[in-house]
Amino acid sequence: MARGARDLGTVVEVDTFTRDGLTFDVLDAGPVDGDVVILLHGFPQDAHAWDAVTPVLGGTGLRTLAPWQRGYCPGATPREIERYEIGELVADVRALADAAGADRVHVVGHDWGAVVAWEMALRHPDRVATLTALSVPAPGAMAWATRKGPQLVRSWYIGAFCLPVLPERALANARGRLHRSGLDPAAARGYAERFPDPSSFTGPLAWYRAMGWSAARRSRVAHLRPLAGPPTAGAVRIPTTFAWGLHDQFISRAAAERCGRFVTAPYRFVELDANHWLPENEPDAVADLVLQRVRSTG
Repeated sequence: MARGARDLGTVVEVDTFTRDGLTFDVLDAGPVDGDVVILLHGFPQDAHAWDAVTPVLGGTGLRTLAPWQRGYCPGATPREIERYEIGELVADVRALADAAGADRVHVVGHDWGAVVAWEMALRHPDRVATLTALSVPAPGAMAWATRKGPQLVRSWYIGAFCLPVLPERALANARGRLHRSGLDPAAARGYAERFPDPSSFTGPLAWYRAMGWSAARRSRVAHLRPLAGPPTAGAVRIPTTFAWGLHDQFISRAAAERCGRFVTAPYRFVELDANHWLPENEPDAVADLVLQRVRSTG
């Protein structure tokens, strides 16, 4: 049984769970015997990104699990960059489902959380009932748009975040930066309070740095053996909804519209009159989209 979990017969209530020597905090809400919805936050958010979404879902009988992901939780912030590779992040989600005693879960992700949600659906389709991705489309769509469209310009910060030391210093005024990007002021203040000094950003930034580390490693071993296409080369076979804000400054329309080509199951693309921060700024719309997708498989 997971640490912080209480045995409730056929289900388990989870306040924390452990994996890889790390301890993750979780917000477990809604009926404990309801179908499980795992909510994955992005950068530089935390589990509270879903605070206005979870009551709506819980009111319909769904159980929500919102974890502080790796690098955002005091007990789950390893120093090694390689421990932030996408496979590790996906394994964390699977461990949370295991800790809750859920064979299959509905997965919802925003921003980096959407990246993890897509990968969870690709790597473990037997564990995912439905997928709702917010803001960030399928990895294949992002890769295509970066090569063929304007996405490379919008993603300039990814390379910058891979640099040492400087990104931490540049993010010192997190509250102001988040507010100017269109995030709800109260949410911007709450997230900024979690980063009292530049070093507190090192865990969240490790997600970006792990991308560069993985690419470098693949380059080093390419001469030794052919590299098979990554899991993201395939298509998601899970019923999926993808929502994108018309005013998203980080994700291009080209990437958003390409997304459906990487889903072979029932798929819905929804454009919202919103910016990037959908869980905080558009919680009712997000909750409705999640409910519609969950109910579509009932």
